[in-house]
Amino acid sequence: MRYLLARRMIQIGILVLFALPFTDFILQGNLSSSRFLSSIPLSDPFAVLQIFLASFSVDVMALFGAFVVLFLYAIVLGRVFCSWVCPVNIITDFAAFIRLKFGFKSKFVILSKNLRYGIVLLVLILSFILSLPVFESFSYIGIIHRGIIFGGASWLFVAFILFCIDTFLSPRAVCSHFCPLGAFYAVVSRFALLKVKHKVERCTKCYECIHICPEKQVLHMIGKISASVDSGECIRCGRCIEVCNDNALNFNLFDLRKEK
Repeated sequence: MRYLLARRMIQIGILVLFALPFTDFILQGNLSSSRFLSSIPLSDPFAVLQIFLASFSVDVMALFGAFVVLFLYAIVLGRVFCSWVCPVNIITDFAAFIRLKFGFKSKFVILSKNLRYGIVLLVLILSFILSLPVFESFSYIGIIHRGIIFGGASWLFVAFILFCIDTFLSPRAVCSHFCPLGAFYAVVSRFALLKVKHKVERCTKCYECIHICPEKQVLHMIGKISASVDSGECIRCGRCIEVCNDNALNFNLFDLRKEK
């Protein structure tokens, strides 16, 4: 459970840093636009892209902040935003737990993972046509995050709706099928350095990792070949590593050491 506990500590810690007034010198703003250590701008690159398509103008500091975040996720860490930062992940993980605990079944199951990429394209097209950053204007991620750090109750209703969708409608529907921000990070982090690496010689083919993974399709190599997860859709949550009793899965940043 080490990665699960670490993720919760980081997610809650980020919310606390945003919410408390005496931590403004560390982190100020929200997930769309913020400042780290009172000087380093951080901007949601997907939001900045929508703003650019809507107005054909972007603030220089917002653009710089977008490049900082994009470098962090696209080059180094991959799609960790979805599992280590986004507050919606806490809700959808809890929904998955309740669904499994009580054995809820649904006839409506979304099989295609490509729906979210269509939503990304639709958001960008509508942002251009309507001259409005579409997802940023109605983002449930923003509603929940701002509701928690600034106060208010409307975010509770949105959180409840998301919980019900994942619990009763279709498993992992919100993050794995609908979320355009997650799909955006999946695209840009395709070649990020941090990956989960599988060693087939240690694998006993119990498939516990596939059972628990929220993006099961990324573990296509399990029990077949030694390889790193090559899909940007991996959220680097570490749950597959936690349940692997064979030590066949681990995080890998650089392949600097050769196997003897």
